[in-house]
Amino acid sequence: MLEKTTRMNLLMDFYQSLLTPKQRSYMEFYYLDDYSLGEIADEYKISRQAVYDNIKRTETMLEEYELKLLLLSKFQKRQNIILKCREAILNQSELSVLFEELEELD
Repeated sequence: MLEKTTRMNLLMDFYQSLLTPKQRSYMEFYYLDDYSLGEIADEYKISRQAVYDNIKRTETMLEEYELKLLLLSKFQKRQNIILKCREAILNQSELSVLFEELEELD
């Protein structure tokens, strides 16, 4: 569950501006503030099922955005390459290969 929470929080970082205010709010309550479905339902005066359905739809939307735009994937690859670059500074021959990989991402 922690892995999914981390992934959803990262996807929210990249794609939250594409969500409606209500979707953003539900996701923030659920994933950032660790509210239960019941607590969110009480806050909005709706059923737990309605909250659950909205969160599941929003999760699906975020995953679809990532499939199309790859912002999180590229970010993670970029971070990995930067880490390798730091390590490769000691080994100059690897640097040119890593920078080529980095340029291919954009």
